Amino acid sequence: MPNVKQLFLWVSAFSILFIYLLSWVWSGALWVYVFILPIVGLGLYDITQKTHTILRLYPVIGHLRYLFESIRPEMQQYFVEDNINGSPVSREFRSLIYERAKGMRDTRPFGTQFDVYRVGYEWVNHSLAPKQAKQPKQAKHEACRIRFGGSACLQPYESAIFNISAMSYGALSRHAILALNRGAKIGGFFHNTGEGGLSPHHLQENGDLVWQIGTGYFSCRTHSGDFNPELFVKNACHPNVKMIEIKLSQGAKPGHGGILPAAKVTPEIAQIRNVKLGEDVESPPGHSAFSTPIELLEFIQQLRELSQGKPIGFKLSLGKPEEFIAICKAMLKTGIKPDFITVDGGEGGTGAAPIEFTNSVGTPLRDALNIVHSTLVGFGLKDEIRLIASGKAFSAFHVFRLLALGADTVNSARGMMFALGCIQSRSCNTNKCPTGIATQDPSRYKALDIEIKGERVASYQAKLIKNLTEITAAIGLSSPTEIQAKDLNRRVSATEVKTYAEIFPCLEKGCLLNEATVPINWTKSWSLASPSHW
Repeated sequence: MPNVKQLFLWVSAFSILFIYLLSWVWSGALWVYVFILPIVGLGLYDITQKTHTILRLYPVIGHLRYLFESIRPEMQQYFVEDNINGSPVSREFRSLIYERAKGMRDTRPFGTQFDVYRVGYEWVNHSLAPKQAKQPKQAKHEACRIRFGGSACLQPYESAIFNISAMSYGALSRHAILALNRGAKIGGFFHNTGEGGLSPHHLQENGDLVWQIGTGYFSCRTHSGDFNPELFVKNACHPNVKMIEIKLSQGAKPGHGGILPAAKVTPEIAQIRNVKLGEDVESPPGHSAFSTPIELLEFIQQLRELSQGKPIGFKLSLGKPEEFIAICKAMLKTGIKPDFITVDGGEGGTGAAPIEFTNSVGTPLRDALNIVHSTLVGFGLKDEIRLIASGKAFSAFHVFRLLALGADTVNSARGMMFALGCIQSRSCNTNKCPTGIATQDPSRYKALDIEIKGERVASYQAKLIKNLTEITAAIGLSSPTEIQAKDLNRRVSATEVKTYAEIFPCLEKGCLLNEATVPINWTKSWSLASPSHW
């Protein structure tokens, strides 16, 4: 079936020809050109311009979307997201990301748009002695960089505070991957490959990469689906690969394994992943390379050696707290520590999944981040391990909130997709994405201009960092690395306000090293945790 662009061209050609033939028998037919030609001209302009992917794919009718957007601000107050409960991204935040990505004015009139007396409202308190916000001239030379790499790491990496979260080639189109990586290169931040493997499109633009290895071991996989050390070495030693992340679970579908429908498995993707063409690709729910906390750490050590000392970490959506405590006990027993841990919220994830998993499985990000951070502090491990937070973070305030809970850096998938032009049509798993982002249909993804969208991704990241720096300066701090839980407030009742330090208390350093000093509410999980099994 032809797409809208093809249909427009056919209908236009047929209409012009029909009117020309009709003019032989009816002289008034030529006047129809007065109405037809402007529409045809507009459609041809839409198809050839590169700024708006929607117009390239939906000539003429795509303008209806922008018409509705132009009259929407007057109705904006009805669509503002509650900034507390993590509800689906509102039109307000989507438009904010679009504006920042396009370099447009992103300020708002008429003050706060939230009910500030509603239970759950959150804010930071400014200082009467604010700092002068120091904005770097180039984001890639940003003064505030976070070093990844513990004592066992031979190739540490200096990371930006805000980076691109895991989205695979296969789930996303090649043009989307190229644009994301181009943005990462321009802005000096990293791009997580997602579990779908390391593709040529990840490497073409030379942006920094975090190569994610999931349960399917794509790009380092044997024909039977097991881990392949030789193939791992070939890809891990590429200079663009700065860090390597083992995916234990993800927020979209914790404990479920990745899904790529057969409609999106092209011959190229089948070759990259070493899977069969024409079949759904379903990753196993768990890893075959290890099955205990100790074996996980031994696998981390193996990858560190094979990669010639690059930072190695793992990603998880927190489930049972005792299982993460078991990993920390295994760190102490083996002396092997990951260089970083990525905490994915149970509410996060851009990938398609069964609704029961997206809505009801996995610990929400703020609770999970607090537990992971507290556990590392309690075992005296936090100083050597960086924390990355991932899950519905797309504004400077969202990033501030996660830094306050102990994250060192923050990843975003949803925000970066909006910067590419995603309109949240929720057709990602149908191969019919209307913006060319989440599709393997060439007629769709080729409409996405790599250079323009790459610039927008970089612009969005830079604007977010700018606003984060300004918030930090407004409360009297010199750097986002100084943000603490006490800097964030939440209304917990009509008359009571608490800081995050009170709501999400952190354990005392070293209190989990000895059973006698374990806090009473941690005793059960601590006693159940064993480094020898999950």
